[in-house]
This record gives sequence, structure tokens and C-alpha cells, in this order.
Amino acid sequence: MKIKWLGHASFVITSDTGTKIITDPYEVGGGLSYGQIKESADIVTVSHDHADHNNVAAVQGSPKVVRGAVEVKGIRFNGIPTYHDDAGGEKRGKNTIVCFEVDGIRVCHLGDLGHQLSDSQLAELGKVDVLLIPVGGFYTIDAKVATQLGDRLKPKVIIPMHFKTDKCDYPIAGVEEFLRGKKEVSRLDASQVEFKAGELPPSTKVVVLKPAL
Repeated sequence: MKIKWLGHASFVITSDTGTKIITDPYEVGGGLSYGQIKESADIVTVSHDHADHNNVAAVQGSPKVVRGAVEVKGIRFNGIPTYHDDAGGEKRGKNTIVCFEVDGIRVCHLGDLGHQLSDSQLAELGKVDVLLIPVGGFYTIDAKVATQLGDRLKPKVIIPMHFKTDKCDYPIAGVEEFLRGKKEVSRLDASQVEFKAGELPPSTKVVVLKPAL
């Protein structure tokens, strides 16, 4: 399985058989200057209906849009209802965490999660191998809460997303605050990384990707 970070909260996940999943495609503008998404996909997941996460029209092909629990092309998606803020959705509405398994590796995309998860929500997530987690704060959980969540979930790999870069002008923090104090960190000079079941790190490793667009 390959994971490529397009930018912001959007990734392309490609299975060994070529099935492509794009998560939370963004719309350029309004503080985001990542390149236009022109990738094709079989499936698009959407955590919530904000323009920086739901630009399904940008994705090429005729992808199936997933917003919750459904099975597509033999992949079962689980949607866990959460909130975009720490006030039960009163500030920014709802958010859906999307978890799915590709090539024996369980991936969990937290979308714009805005609060710590309850024990019951953690139980719904189940085992997580690769965690795609927002770390920038303000609109989402910040570095501290993201770190606490990573400690509770204990995934094999954490890939941070939704943080300030030279192509994201949102009033959010960069990735450094999240990385501070963490020993197992790999900063790749690439936008894509490949994982294989049975060959994942023995303990949690943070992998920082460069945006592809």
C-alpha cells in the first residue's frame, strides 16, 4: 500500500492492486495555495462539508463518495461520528472519522477532529496501523491533544496533516510543535511512502511527508 500526501488533509492511498482512495480533497483558495488536485480515484472519502475537505468535483474519474459506513470495491469503510470543535459541534459542526483496511493495513483518517475521543469512540476505531491526524490546532485538535490521542491509540505509524506550511496560510501551528520530544520521527524528502503488512514499525513512528502539490 502506498500513501501520498497531496497537501492539507488530502492523501492518495493506492492498494497493491491499484485501487485508489483520495481523502478530503481540498479547494484551492481561502488560505490554501497547494496545487489543484487532478488525480483520479475509485473512492473519495469526505469527513465534513467544508471547502478545504469536500472538493469531490476535483477528483478525476467517477469515484464513489464515502461519508460513513459502506463497502466499496471490497473495502469496508467505518465512519465514527465526532465533532469539528470541542463544543459538541456548536462552533464548526460535525466531523466523521473514516477508518478502512487496505492490503491488511488499517488506516484511520481523523478529518478535522476538534476534541479528545471518548473511550467508546476509541473502541469504535479499534486497531489502527496508520493514523492520519490533524496537529495544527485552532480548527482542529492541537499538538498536545494529538500527542495524547496517539499515545492512547498506539498506531504503528502516525502521519501528521492539517498544519501550517508555506502553502497553508491558516492561523494554525506548523508540524514542529507536534514533533517536539518525539524520538521515533522520520522526515521524508518525498510525498509518498509505502507500507506492507507485517513490516510495520514495532512501536509508534511519526512519518512526515512533503506535500506533492
